[in-house]
Amino acid sequence: MPRAVIALGSNLGLREEALSLATAAIAHLPGTTLLATAKRYETAPVDVPPRFARLTFLNSALLVETSLAPEALLGHLLRIEAEAGRVRTVRNGPRPIDLDLILYEGVACDTPRLTLPHPRAHLRDFVLRPLADLGIAREDLLANRIP
Repeated sequence: MPRAVIALGSNLGLREEALSLATAAIAHLPGTTLLATAKRYETAPVDVPPRFARLTFLNSALLVETSLAPEALLGHLLRIEAEAGRVRTVRNGPRPIDLDLILYEGVACDTPRLTLPHPRAHLRDFVLRPLADLGIAREDLLANRIP
């Protein structure tokens, strides 16, 4: 089964709880097994509107094995975000949970809904630090591989 990497972040509300609930929800997706969880890191916001710059993030990442196709997995991640109260009204605004599909083994795509590998992940320390815990380096992101 293919493996996938999911980045998690929260800068609103009970951040630890939000990451824990999202991790549990992902681990229970059909045809999906949680293989590894990265540590959690407190990080400064990036590319947020100035009025939200004080809201620091808690970030982590997951390595999963899944039989879900990339678009189906993304659909589940968006559903989990919505159920946790995420509303997309302000671009890069505060959010109780943010789930990004970063890599999906063997898949490269660029559609209006999904780009794999994630186009900016290799530039963002808040993604790279947790991915390092999973044994995934910047070079892996650029090469679209999960070691």
